[in-house]
Amino acid sequence: MSPFAKIALVAALATGATAAGGRPNVVLIITDDQGYGDLSCHGNPVLQTPNLDRLHGESVRLIDYHVAPTCSPTRAALLTGHWTNRTGAWHTSGGRSLLLESEVTMGQVFLDAGYATGMFGKWHLGDNYPFRAEDRGFSEVMRHGGGGVGQTPDFWDNSYFDGTYFHNLEPEAVQGYCTDVWFDYAQRFITAQEKAGKPFFAYISTNAPHWPMHAPQEFAAPYEEQFGTHVGHFLGMIANIDHNVGRLRTFLEREGLAENTIFIFTTDNGTGQGHQVFNAGMRGRKQSEFDGGHRVPLFIHWPAGGLVGGRDVEPITAHVDILPTLIDLAGIAQPDGVKFDGRSIRPLLEGKASLADGSWPDRILVTDSQRVLEPIKWRKSAVMTARWRLVNGTELYDIKRDPKQENDVAGDQPGVVARLKAFYEAWWAELEPTFRQVPAIYLGHAAANPVLLTSHDWITTEGREPWNQSLVRKALDNSSSTGYWNVQVVTAGDYEVRLRRWPEESDTAIDAPLPPGANVPGDSPFRASPGKAVPAVKASVRIGEARAETPVEAGPKEVTLRMTLPAGTARMTAVFTTRDGGAVGAFYAYVRKVP
Repeated sequence: MSPFAKIALVAALATGATAAGGRPNVVLIITDDQGYGDLSCHGNPVLQTPNLDRLHGESVRLIDYHVAPTCSPTRAALLTGHWTNRTGAWHTSGGRSLLLESEVTMGQVFLDAGYATGMFGKWHLGDNYPFRAEDRGFSEVMRHGGGGVGQTPDFWDNSYFDGTYFHNLEPEAVQGYCTDVWFDYAQRFITAQEKAGKPFFAYISTNAPHWPMHAPQEFAAPYEEQFGTHVGHFLGMIANIDHNVGRLRTFLEREGLAENTIFIFTTDNGTGQGHQVFNAGMRGRKQSEFDGGHRVPLFIHWPAGGLVGGRDVEPITAHVDILPTLIDLAGIAQPDGVKFDGRSIRPLLEGKASLADGSWPDRILVTDSQRVLEPIKWRKSAVMTARWRLVNGTELYDIKRDPKQENDVAGDQPGVVARLKAFYEAWWAELEPTFRQVPAIYLGHAAANPVLLTSHDWITTEGREPWNQSLVRKALDNSSSTGYWNVQVVTAGDYEVRLRRWPEESDTAIDAPLPPGANVPGDSPFRASPGKAVPAVKASVRIGEARAETPVEAGPKEVTLRMTLPAGTARMTAVFTTRDGGAVGAFYAYVRKVP
């Protein structure tokens, strides 16, 4: 190679312009409820994660990286570069885990740039049009329903092993453990793109190690005897993730793809159960406003771009930075009309900026946990800089001197408190008008007709919607058994509404009980709850001002009602009235625009 050719190659590597089409591939892995301390490379004295340890040793690591304290909110911010509360997905169910249609996702950005885009595992930003992964820029999708295997929108009686998942919208039965399945399908996707000579973006979002705790016994066994079934299988789920990360990296290396693949590993919030073993010296866990709830690992490895060597990035960063950073690294176009709340951290990753010399600003970032119907100012919030944490607007912690957040110094630092409060006030004032943009599930759209609505997305005043199949089985006859859906009737006309107590695939009558489902290794699965019969005598539906009702005889699996609906946004309720006068929502409603 001539000197000039060598110079050209170095320049290409520096800008990410390598491989076919001059663009790097991207693999983004995000796990569920795995905290900063749930890795042996971060000091966990029990859990062994050799493959993630190796990745840690070879990567650039964000060591003060923050997300939301729960699942959907983190995914919403990560995939859009926008603050969680701006995206509409500030909760994990109850109609508030749906990503606003106006948001542009990472999948869409890469698809528009000519990439093949694949999503595998947990989406948790909506199971109906226009919120599904299949609607948001992902050309290949293999996912479960809802926020986890066995949640209400998932295929009936799924429980981590040998499930039926949605492959490009169609139910597909598979053999094996769910995490293995996500990685298997991701690897098939990558293989197909390699053969086609096309760059790829693979988003692998595991539901593990989210509760209930189920791991293959070979992975749980080393921990179960010491910590019991629950924590033992939590650790086993992470050990299995570690195995799959190692398996995928070996595959990429074997296929010659590792050099020009941006490989990212991160998690969605603080630990679910690992705090009982090791929490890396932090206060709080999942759902907490303290660092243990939202400071998580992020490793990024890209040999062709020089992101190697086991270096730490110390300045504070957040989930909203990842999309603008990947756009920068991959050299692709930013979506038109989108202003990110985050920023590209490429200068930090490449070691070209720092707080010490003023080449990187002392940023202020915000995270909060809004598991409510409408966001509440200051609720479970943290306003953060590289040094300070203002918690709930009143408590101040010097994170450099007090990483356990034990000593509130708000009284000693009024100037710092005032600065951080002023930032939050402006941040809230900007976001507050967006809270009125309530997502609505489409009815009568050509892309999804019929539509299946489930109680996972009920909006309830109690905030106790039946979000998993165990709660559906119990059919509690109280305020948690009714709610409404926010819907948008796209086209005026005649509609058919089929109401069911059990989903179609269960093939069970409304007034019939169901026996408990089979156990699997680990915790008792959602399907282990006995299924309660609902002795319905009447079914009723209301969509806006339109109403319909019909008697329910003994024995049918569903009842069908016909309605004429105007176009527009409306509240929809569907209720079974029981023999004793009680009200139980139709946990499953199938709505079809009649031709």
